Amino acid sequence: MTQAPTDQLPSRRRHDREIIALAVPAFGALVAEPLFVMVDSAIVGHLGTPQLAGLAVAAALLTTAVSIFVFLAYATTAAVARQAGAGDLASAIRQGMDGIWLALLIGAAVVAVALPLAPWLVDIFGASDTATPYATTYLRISSLGIPAMLVVLAATGVLRGLQDTRTPLYVAIGGFAANGALNAGLVYGAGLGIAGSAWGTVIAQVGMAIAYLIVVVRGARRHGASLRPDAAGIRACAQAGVPLLIRTLSLRAVLMIATAVAARLGDTDIAAHQIILSLWSLTAFALDAIAIAGQAIIGRYLGANDPKGAREACRRMVQWGVASGVVLGAAIMLARPLFVPLFTSDASVQDTLLPALLVVALSQPISGVVFVLDGVLMGAGDGRYLAWAMVLTLAVFAPVALLVPSLGGGLTALWGAMTLMMTVRLLTLWMRTRSGRWVVTGATR
Repeated sequence: MTQAPTDQLPSRRRHDREIIALAVPAFGALVAEPLFVMVDSAIVGHLGTPQLAGLAVAAALLTTAVSIFVFLAYATTAAVARQAGAGDLASAIRQGMDGIWLALLIGAAVVAVALPLAPWLVDIFGASDTATPYATTYLRISSLGIPAMLVVLAATGVLRGLQDTRTPLYVAIGGFAANGALNAGLVYGAGLGIAGSAWGTVIAQVGMAIAYLIVVVRGARRHGASLRPDAAGIRACAQAGVPLLIRTLSLRAVLMIATAVAARLGDTDIAAHQIILSLWSLTAFALDAIAIAGQAIIGRYLGANDPKGAREACRRMVQWGVASGVVLGAAIMLARPLFVPLFTSDASVQDTLLPALLVVALSQPISGVVFVLDGVLMGAGDGRYLAWAMVLTLAVFAPVALLVPSLGGGLTALWGAMTLMMTVRLLTLWMRTRSGRWVVTGATR
């Protein structure tokens, strides 16, 4: 086996330490987020099936609404990391504040839409007559927490850009604990039912936003950064986020098409698809943690006018992506006999699930590289290319996936189409990184 040159070893070790220091806490914070819904589901589930069904519909709507604006974290991370790399922490925090003000404006607009349209949104989502009132109640109350949720996204981006992923982990843990205690107390102790669950979550989210704001405001005062809203800065932040919004919407469209196709294949296939999608999402958290490290590290190197360091970090993170994908793929295959029975005891669902799961396992190294390169280009502020690349990927995936039922393909064929989607993403991202056009140095792109 060929050994790395001696002069490369210190560089690799430095990059490894940086990646681990940022990715491990980021993974913890990412995993804590879906636990909010799990806690709500566990507590509300004991109220009755209609209440749980209502929560499922409302939570899906809220998750979709918030995930659309994840660019608040991504764009802010890249901008702040560049300024931090350039040594201008005051400007870094100033740009972070622009992102936070934008989050508040978007949050207010979403609340203004969600409150009056809650019954209509629940209706078009297909909630049953018994679940509709509970879904509407939960959605209306929980929508009040959307501004706080978006502030959390933007403030998380600020801290990631400052190379701090530990504080978001601590805030996420505190929020998770508060959410559980508040939900139990308000649902059962105060007898508020599903409304108590919604209020508990809103209070926890507001508490998390306040915790973040305290940290950011302290940093602003320490470095002399203004906290006032700046129209030009907010507008620039919004403009930087538009391409990432297009990318996110295109990715959401891929997932929605896949689920719609699985539903057309029959109850057995959609049940198996949901299990695989849950597992796929879990592996995505692990890979996304490396991508988050990539955003922060690449932005810092480019801001510090160090293109060589950025390229070396990119190369090392790709190696991490491949290795992580191999480990996750092997774990899926080895653990199949253990976790599949936990999801279903239906033999037909298991038979449908297993070959498709093999496809998912084999594609994990591809996913590992895709997530890493996605993070690298986000950290470089290359959002416009990411947007067009994802639109192209959607254009390739959609017709292939929609042909699966008419050609007699099953769930395995559908997940073959999902692997094709990830392969197209890999090719477009690899071409961009190979071109070197993403390497634009300076405090701003």
